[in-house]
Amino acid sequence: MGLAPARIETLYRAACLAELDALKPGNVHAYAAGHRMAVADFVASADASAPALARAGAGIGARVHGAVAATMTAVGQNTNLGILLLCAPLARAAERGVDLETVLADLDGEDGRETFAAIRRANPGGLGRAERHDVAQEAPASLIAAMAEAAPRDRIARAYVTGFADLFAVGLPALAAARTMGLDPAWSTSAVHLAYLAAFPDSHVARKFGLARAESVRAEAARVVAGLDLRDRPVGPLLALDADLKQAGINPGTSADLTVATLFCDALEAAGANLGRPRPNLE
Repeated sequence: MGLAPARIETLYRAACLAELDALKPGNVHAYAAGHRMAVADFVASADASAPALARAGAGIGARVHGAVAATMTAVGQNTNLGILLLCAPLARAAERGVDLETVLADLDGEDGRETFAAIRRANPGGLGRAERHDVAQEAPASLIAAMAEAAPRDRIARAYVTGFADLFAVGLPALAAARTMGLDPAWSTSAVHLAYLAAFPDSHVARKFGLARAESVRAEAARVVAGLDLRDRPVGPLLALDADLKQAGINPGTSADLTVATLFCDALEAAGANLGRPRPNLE
């Protein structure tokens, strides 16, 4: 038995809002705006996108496209494409009462057309062009094939071909560890974001600034995190890193998107969804 769409909508909105309460260096959050965006833009985006993201019976592509359209109408800019691409499969799996592998295996040509249309409408920064499965062209028959093509350079695409391995290998363990340490929800969310930021080069940074710069951001984040105890609520050091990143125009948006998806996944599973675990040999 799957979860009711209304329940999924509530949990999705809560995950989006919880992510905004956490200090996430380089992103927009309650401690600091940035990149010409404010917390209010993301609150409005969560409210606008939630009904389409959780629409009863909708396919993954339709959820993404509808939610992107609602977001663009509400705030006039792309604030959540990555979040929606990650959360739509989670929402569909939870509603159907099946695992992620099942809904990803069921992706069809319509999902590809709707998803490509959503990406074109959102027009994310640094997208560039691709020799195959370029979003400016007609969508391929298999969305998974397009995601597999992009997976080596994009962690969100990689999620589609690994059963969301990063959530289960990085995000959810970081969240569980933070709770074990006694961190409150906001600092637990910071722990998840920092775990992603330190684990691998952020895809959004790599698209805009190159892989070498993304790796330098990852290494600096890992260095800062290694010297902190989040139980001390280290606002100062994290805000210093936040300011440095924003001064350079660097927004580790993929890490933030994965953080929202982690919170959403955790909430869905706590509500009774069985989303499964990724298959081995992911690299």
